[in-house]
Amino acid sequence: MTSADETPVRVGVFGLLGSGNLGNDGSLEAVLGYLRAEHPEAAVDALCGGPEAVTTRFGIPATRLHWNRAEYRTASRAGAIAAKGLGKLVDVFRTAAWVRRHDVVIVPGMGVLEATLPLRPWGFPYSLFLLCASGRLLRTRVALVSVGAAEIGNRPTRALVRWSARLAAYRSYRDAQSRDAMRAMGVDTARDEVYPDLAFALPTPPASAPSGSPGPVCVGVMDFHGGNDDRARAEEIYRRYLDGTTRFVRALVEEGRPVRLLTGDTCDASVVAAILDAVDSPLVTAAEPSALADLMKEMAAADTVVAIRYHNLICALKTGTPVLALSYAAKSDALMAQMGLGAYCHPAREVDADRLLEQFRALEKRSAELRQTLTERNLAAARRLEHQFNALTATLFPGTDHAQARARQEAP
Repeated sequence: MTSADETPVRVGVFGLLGSGNLGNDGSLEAVLGYLRAEHPEAAVDALCGGPEAVTTRFGIPATRLHWNRAEYRTASRAGAIAAKGLGKLVDVFRTAAWVRRHDVVIVPGMGVLEATLPLRPWGFPYSLFLLCASGRLLRTRVALVSVGAAEIGNRPTRALVRWSARLAAYRSYRDAQSRDAMRAMGVDTARDEVYPDLAFALPTPPASAPSGSPGPVCVGVMDFHGGNDDRARAEEIYRRYLDGTTRFVRALVEEGRPVRLLTGDTCDASVVAAILDAVDSPLVTAAEPSALADLMKEMAAADTVVAIRYHNLICALKTGTPVLALSYAAKSDALMAQMGLGAYCHPAREVDADRLLEQFRALEKRSAELRQTLTERNLAAARRLEHQFNALTATLFPGTDHAQARARQEAP
C-alpha cells in the first residue's frame, strides 16, 4: 500500500513501441491495462522507439530509445557513421540513467529474443542488453513478459540476446518453443513459464451476425523479405510472396468475394498499394488500422482471414474468425497449433496460390466447428494470462497491498 507520504512504485516500459508496429503497441496496451487495474498507484513511463506516439495514445511520459535520431537510417558517410558510433556510447549512460529512476522495468511481449526478421546486433539486441545489464547493476527488476524467442545463428546477436535473458529478473514466453530456444542458447529456463501472447488480454469486439452467403475475406499483408538468414535472396522471397498473394486475391475476386486488405505496420502500405494496382476491382478495399482494436473489428466482420503477421493472426483468432496463416516463422505454426488450427498454415516464402486456395476452401468448410474451438481456446488463454498477471504482481510488486490499492481506485 502507498500512503500519502510514500513514493509510488516507479514502473518503466521498454521496447520498439510507438514506431508503427500495431502488435508491439497492442502488447503495451495490455500491460498498461494490467498496471492500471492492479497497480493504480504506480507511476509509469516509457523508453521507446516512438515517444511522441506513445504519449499521445497512452497518456504516459516517454523518452526516445536512442540518442542518435538517425539510428534506423543507413549510414554511408563518415559523419553519419561516427554519429552512430557515438550514439552507442551515449546510450550506455542514457539507458542506465533511465533504469536508475525505476523500481521495475517491463518489456511487454514482442519478439525481443528472436531474429526471424532482418536484425543487426548493434540495433535492438544491443539496446535490450543495455537495459538488462543496467537493471542488474542498479538493482532494478527487469521483466521480459510473454516474449518471443528463437535460436539465433549470428554469433554477436546470439550473445547479446543470451546475456539479456540471463540478466533479467523475470522471464516468460509466449510459446513453449521460445522457452526451448532460450534453453538451447544456454539460458537456465527451469523457473520460466509459458503464457499466451499479451494481446489475448485485450478487449474483443462483438462478432458480426453471419450473412448467410459468402462474405468478406480479410487478407493481412506484410512487407516480407524473409529473415536474418535470407538477406541474399530477400528480393526473390518478396517477389514470390507478393505474386502468390496477388494471385490469391484475384482468384477470390473472380468468385465475387469482397476482399479487405489489412496491415500490421506502417511499412506494409507498399504491399497494399501493389495489390490494389494489380487487382483493379471495387471488391478489393484497404483498411487503415491504427491499433489492434481496429484490426479486430475488421476481422470480426469477416467470414475468413488469411494473414502473415503474427499479431494479425492473433487478432483473427481472438475474434473467433477462422484464419489461414502464411507462416514465415515457427512462432506462427506454434500459435496456430495452440489454437486448434495447426492444419491451416502455408509457407510465406513459397506462396502457391493454387494450394493456398485449396487450404482456404477446406478452412471455410469447417468454419462453424472451428469458431467453437476458438471460443474454447480463447477462454483458456484469458485464464492463463490472468495467472501471469498474478505472478507478475507477486514477483515485481511484493510489497504492495493490491486489494487496498484497488479499493482506493474504485472509491467515489
